[in-house]
Amino acid sequence: MKAMRRAAMIIFALIALSSIAGGLLPWFDYARQDREHLNAAASADHWLGTDDLGRDRFSRLLHGTRVSLLLAPAATGMAMLFALAFGAAPGWIGGFPERAAKVVIDLFLSVPWLFLLLMVRAMLPLNTSPAVSAVVTFAMLATLGWAAPARILQARASRLRQSQFLMLARGAGISRWRLLSRHVVPNLRPVLFAQFWITVPVFILAEANLSLLGLGVAEPLPSLGSLLRDMESILSLGGGVAPFAALIVLMLVGGSLQIAVSPREAC
Repeated sequence: MKAMRRAAMIIFALIALSSIAGGLLPWFDYARQDREHLNAAASADHWLGTDDLGRDRFSRLLHGTRVSLLLAPAATGMAMLFALAFGAAPGWIGGFPERAAKVVIDLFLSVPWLFLLLMVRAMLPLNTSPAVSAVVTFAMLATLGWAAPARILQARASRLRQSQFLMLARGAGISRWRLLSRHVVPNLRPVLFAQFWITVPVFILAEANLSLLGLGVAEPLPSLGSLLRDMESILSLGGGVAPFAALIVLMLVGGSLQIAVSPREAC
C-alpha cells in the first residue's frame, strides 16, 4: 500500500503542477473560440479537440483542473475544521457535548444535502460571475459536507478518551495539554488526513452533479465537474477521461491513507 500511495501522490503532484503551470501560459486561453473548428477532433492545433463552441479542450482541462484542485481542497479544509469542532472536540470532552454533537451530526447526515445544494445554488442570481459562483459552490460543499468526517473523528476521539493508555497517563499526573499534544493529536492526525483526501474527490463529484444541472461553476470558467459532462459525447472522451483519472488518483491516495491509519500509543 505504501508503494501505491507513493505512486498516486506522485501522479497527483504531476497533474497539479502541469495544470497550474500550463494554466498560467497565455496561449492556453480557455475562453477563446475557434468558430471554424466546432466539435473538432484532436489535431496539432487542438490536442484534445474543441467543444461545441470551438473552445480548446486541452486549455479548458488545464484551467478546470486548476480551479477544482485549488477550491476543492480549500473547501475540504474548511469542512475538516467543522469536523474537528463538532466531532473530535465533543468526542474528547464526552458527556452532554458529545451527545449533543451526535444529534447534530445525525441531523446533517439524514438531510439530503445534494438537494440543499441545489436549492441554495438555484437562489443565486443568474448573472453571478464565474469566480463568485465557484467560491459559493465550494463554500456550500464545505458547510454541508462536514458531517461524515465529523462522525469518524468523534468516534476516534471518544475511543481515545476511554483508552487504557490515556487513563494511565492521567493517573500518572500528566497535564491535559500534554495529553492533547502527545497522545490525542498524533492519533487523530492520520484519520484527519485520510478523511481530507477522501472528501476532496467527493466534493469534486458533488460539483460535477451541480454542473450537470447547470448550477455548478458558471461558464465560461471551467472546472472538473463541467469537463466531466464532456464524457456524454464520445468525440470528447479524451477531455473527460483526464479529470476522471485525477479523481481515481485522489481516491487511491485517500483509500491508502485510510488503510494506513493505526493507533499510536507511545508518548
